[in-house]
Amino acid sequence: MSACLLCGSSRSAAVFRASDRLFGTTTEVFTVVRCGECGLMRLDPPPAPETLGCYYPDSYWFSPGQSAAGRLAEGYRRLVLRDHVRFVERALRATRAPGPLLDVGCGGGLFPHLMRGRGWKAMGLDVSPQAAAVAWRQQGVPAVCALPERAPFRPASLGGVTMFHVLEHLYDPRACLLAVRQLLAPDGRLVAQVPNAACWQFRLLGRSWNGMDVPRHLFDFRAADLERLLESCGFEIVRRKFFSLRDNPAGLASSLAPGLDPMARRVRHRDQSGAARMAMDLAYLALALAAAPFAAAEAAFRAGSTIMIEARRP
Repeated sequence: MSACLLCGSSRSAAVFRASDRLFGTTTEVFTVVRCGECGLMRLDPPPAPETLGCYYPDSYWFSPGQSAAGRLAEGYRRLVLRDHVRFVERALRATRAPGPLLDVGCGGGLFPHLMRGRGWKAMGLDVSPQAAAVAWRQQGVPAVCALPERAPFRPASLGGVTMFHVLEHLYDPRACLLAVRQLLAPDGRLVAQVPNAACWQFRLLGRSWNGMDVPRHLFDFRAADLERLLESCGFEIVRRKFFSLRDNPAGLASSLAPGLDPMARRVRHRDQSGAARMAMDLAYLALALAAAPFAAAEAAFRAGSTIMIEARRP
């Protein structure tokens, strides 16, 4: 039994057992436990490093196709990423730190592409060489294939770092955050987002909540857990945001109807005509729109299904 990332305690209790509900990459069953001291949830034992990659299909990151459905998905993602862009722009305007913005876990590079379109110097970093190549070719974003701990940038050379849905996937989030802190210039800003395990969606749906994403999520943070982790790595908390137009309504839609989730359908390689794919995409969009009022309500009570934090390097 592993020690807790936050408090080091070896006391824990099982919360539930589950397999890969969304993508079906494995039938193996995993155990989610809660720390007996601080309450942080995690997979225990976590998947072995040599098998973890099997749970991330090549198409796990987003790559828009040339079909009508692909163009629709691309347009939708551009629309719902606007609140991410606004949140990060406010952070960058507040800092005195020089240097570009690095999007860690950039996938196909859409977010740094949008930031570059608004005049910011932005680049990407991802562990997937295919994702980095798509970021270069399709989005025109300079992208590097590396871990943050081995990123080829000088210390104190970055003005900002974004990490959207990255920390929950890592064996050692603290090592990653310490590496990011070294890369940031003094007063540089980190924007980190993770699923919020204290949300209403988890309380209602339990193991069926999409934010658990067994076995890819090794940790299940609450807002207080993420703040404690950031502060232990030398960051100062600046702002919090409990609503994401991209993630919160769509996450509830995927929890209720995982078979409609566009990424899950692509990963599972379901043979569909263009018309069938379009119909399912529209059904998923309708469900996400219907979920939006509930997602907004839980966020208003600081119990949204994601938590986004702006933190600064002192």
